[in-house]
Amino acid sequence: MTLVIVLAVSLFVIYVYNRIKMKQEEPLLENPLGQMIEVDGHMMCVYEEGEGEHTLLFLSGSGTAAPILDFKSLYTLLKDDYHIVVIEKFGYGFSDVVDDERSFDTILRQDREALEKAGINGPFVLCPHSMSGLESIMWAQDYPDEVEAIIGLDMVLPRTYDDFDFDGVFRYEKLASLARKMGVVRFYYSDRYLPSALSKEEKKLYRAIACQKAVNIDIINEGLSITEAVSRIDGKPKPDVPMIMFISDGKEVKGTHWVENHYDYASDLTDAKVVELDCGHYVHNFMQNRIAEEIREFIGK
Repeated sequence: MTLVIVLAVSLFVIYVYNRIKMKQEEPLLENPLGQMIEVDGHMMCVYEEGEGEHTLLFLSGSGTAAPILDFKSLYTLLKDDYHIVVIEKFGYGFSDVVDDERSFDTILRQDREALEKAGINGPFVLCPHSMSGLESIMWAQDYPDEVEAIIGLDMVLPRTYDDFDFDGVFRYEKLASLARKMGVVRFYYSDRYLPSALSKEEKKLYRAIACQKAVNIDIINEGLSITEAVSRIDGKPKPDVPMIMFISDGKEVKGTHWVENHYDYASDLTDAKVVELDCGHYVHNFMQNRIAEEIREFIGK
């Protein structure tokens, strides 16, 4: 009984502390890092930097709280040579949480509309992390003229989900969402777990966004749309666009046969390469220097 009381008091203290910190952090969120674009009556954030013949479009993985900051480790190394664009989908970063259906058809339509309204034209070199691999494949299937190539950053593939424990993941996401509301997630986003390339102030901003947005209803609804997206992808030919896939050691992901699956996918493509990296799932924050070098070589061809 004593343990229960101590736990309850501790959670209450954490909750109150987090609410105070969130109030203090509100000024940090008043100046979005990108331009805010209205799509379907809500505001979506689109970031761009640099110039070049090729436009690298970064698409974040599921639950990445602040994509613009998350990808900075990598695109900072590339901005002098390429046009860099990062889309923050609804539920991510500075974009609104819309609490609506999040099918991948809807996500793709909204992303394309946001880019058009922002005056950003393709073709694009899509750079998807994790679950955005599905959106990238759909993009190349439906709008091949808009996709110059795909650079996978430990991206998922359709076969990733053949034996996937969706129930387990959804239970985890609901628990993580509760942890955010209770304030516990603030301790997860400590400086040591945020991208090392970020400044102290950028880490504060990342944490402020995460405490507001991490694992919200939009992100959960995305996960509920995965099966439909895989079925839709499987119903069309595999897009044969130039592709390089950087993959982690697979220890931090729950997909089916993570490493083997990427080699299988690449096996019947005309121009595809798999690069194994001895690191965790956020490859662009662990081995960004090597990835940047490989990207230059890949695009240079």
